Amino acid sequence: MTLAHSTAGPAHRRRRGAARQSRAGTAFVAGYVLLLIAFGILPTGYAVYFAFTEAGGRFTGFSNFVTTAHDFRFLDAVNHVAVYLIFWLASLVVFVVGLALLLHRLSSGTVSKALRFLFYIPGALAGAASVLVWLFVLDPTVSPVSSLLSMLGFHTFGEVIAPGNLPLLFTIIAFWTGAGGWIVVMYGALNNIPKDVMEAARIDGAGAWQTAWHVQIPMLRKWIVYMMILAFAGGAQLFVEPQLLSLASVGVAGRDYSLNQLTYDFAFQMNNINGAAAVSVELLVVSASAAAVFVARSGFFDAD
Repeated sequence: MTLAHSTAGPAHRRRRGAARQSRAGTAFVAGYVLLLIAFGILPTGYAVYFAFTEAGGRFTGFSNFVTTAHDFRFLDAVNHVAVYLIFWLASLVVFVVGLALLLHRLSSGTVSKALRFLFYIPGALAGAASVLVWLFVLDPTVSPVSSLLSMLGFHTFGEVIAPGNLPLLFTIIAFWTGAGGWIVVMYGALNNIPKDVMEAARIDGAGAWQTAWHVQIPMLRKWIVYMMILAFAGGAQLFVEPQLLSLASVGVAGRDYSLNQLTYDFAFQMNNINGAAAVSVELLVVSASAAAVFVARSGFFDAD
């Protein structure tokens, strides 16, 4: 009897511990699922309903999509967002990964810690606040880098925000605001690469470039794909930067530069909620399709 009690006790405690962990996990997941339903699934379903109906609630098929696609501003907005996404995604892949690798090389010193902190600071600013900061920086009359702007041939605010410069300007603003957090994430991922792998590369005679290209970057592949998925979804919803720039420039930048601005105009200027919902659903489909391509081509969920 004593032996039975002694063996049953630890087993019972293990079962109780497992049950507590299961309840804690269920509680965390339940909270996420509730928020997902409230702020993700229900609004999406609401938008889909409006996209396929008219103001009176009658089903209209794809007529809202056709109407918005024939708007004279639609193709220009698509082109603007596409060019911006090319600049934005390329800058993230090249500079975020490159800066993370450089930080990892400096990981033993205080310089790396200071740089990680400096990279992360801009992300503490809200998107609108970041744009306001850059409106000040880009105005040659008050900018702290006015001499640099003059060297580049820009002497007025209108010259700086010329339509041809906007994709690059929006990329700079977005990178300044959001890249720091991704640099820190990539730096953490680099720290998770097994030390014996790095040591083996060093013993094989690989230099810094060979180690980065053949060892570190391939092992960062899934993190890079994850960054690309979220950056694509966020970039496709470009709104704050062109909207504030349009207000500051009295319409020079255009209030319908991006697709999200166009949805805003449909909804609140033209009172066409159904058309706005149709464009929103199109953005959702494009972002989800791009994510599916990234995941499928990269083997994102494959076991290492």
